[in-house]
Amino acid sequence: MHAPTRADTAADVLVIGGGIIGLVTAWRAARLGLRTALVDPSPGGGAAQVAAGMLAAVTELHYGEETLLGLNLASARRYPDFAAELAEASGGMDIGFRACGTLAVALDADDRAHLRELHALQRRCGLESEWLTGRECRRLEPMLAPGVRGGLRVDGDHQVDPRRLAAALVAACERAGVAFHRTTAERLTVTGDRAAGALLDDGTDVAAGQVVLAAGSLSGRLAGLPPEVVPPVRPVKGQVLRLRVPPAYAPFLTRTVRAVVRGSHVYLVPRESGELVVGATTEELGWDTTVTAGGVYELLRDAHELVPGLTELPLIETRAGLRPGSPDNAPLLGPTALPGLHLATGHYRNGVLLTPVTGDVMADLLTTGELPEAARPFSPRRFARPGSAASAAVPPAAGPAGPGVPVAPGAAPTARQESFA
Repeated sequence: MHAPTRADTAADVLVIGGGIIGLVTAWRAARLGLRTALVDPSPGGGAAQVAAGMLAAVTELHYGEETLLGLNLASARRYPDFAAELAEASGGMDIGFRACGTLAVALDADDRAHLRELHALQRRCGLESEWLTGRECRRLEPMLAPGVRGGLRVDGDHQVDPRRLAAALVAACERAGVAFHRTTAERLTVTGDRAAGALLDDGTDVAAGQVVLAAGSLSGRLAGLPPEVVPPVRPVKGQVLRLRVPPAYAPFLTRTVRAVVRGSHVYLVPRESGELVVGATTEELGWDTTVTAGGVYELLRDAHELVPGLTELPLIETRAGLRPGSPDNAPLLGPTALPGLHLATGHYRNGVLLTPVTGDVMADLLTTGELPEAARPFSPRRFARPGSAASAAVPPAAGPAGPGVPVAPGAAPTARQESFA
């Protein structure tokens, strides 16, 4: 059997990376009639197998990320239709979308003050959230600890099951005719001054008119990338626990519950299946994915303070994964300085939330050659050196003060501050 040649494996679009972002990009491209190939040793794996699946555009709002908020809200609005469309395209697979809302609570006076500040920021941004007393929080969720001091009810922040989402996207890609290469991309192929495909570890040489690099935290490690287009993406470790709620305990929680506990954030995401997801640590430890006793202890300790009955539940899984973090915590979407090479990476804690809008953005780019206006603040070229040819085409980000007012980049987290959504 002869080794594949470039003619045997030609594609209009080659997607490198088979997480949910790469999968949704490939699915959308194939549905638009583009011959699409995807390379990943285990499509649907990666961060999606660890993430909790919170669609938390409002409760995930952080200072300095108001530009990202608009993209998050747009994607959140897309989710009901996206879930229905994907169910049909995958042959009826349910992705676990639940319009259940979120309750964010505080357990002491300092945490209550922090939550009050977040509420004020949400209101300034025109978001819908309702302040509740501790008693009102416990009326909604009776399992909450008696010490809850107050909280925010956000009826628009929902959830999805990332594992089901990934499986449905794999099935939808297969049904749409995406060619899967279940191996690793060894090197980007550059012909002249243009990305032209990739050489794979199994020896296959895939030619493509356009290449999308969507390899999550690994995106910056692909050989053959010219230095000026290497994405500034780093791995951010997150440890997550899964517990099971026996029928006798149901309903344990009716909605996603988040909390600030002594300055640390913890969340509990109840699934209709009886699974309860607890997370997540945020650790700057490179490529380490070890589950540690300390990480598990901290999560259980804080979750127990929030919901004391939680320690009676069976602990069924502990996992650690790597979020793809960027310098400003926002994704890199669109063309690079190398013609033919596009990025869809750096989604950090919003990969699941941004799946629908990322698919739409990349489909428009791949078919029209233009990045949609809503995605232009997230062009990879915003990280180009000032004065370079790449930076000249970058539009200014629209901050809270209006277009042209850049938003200050968020500081890289060093403690357990963020979710593994």
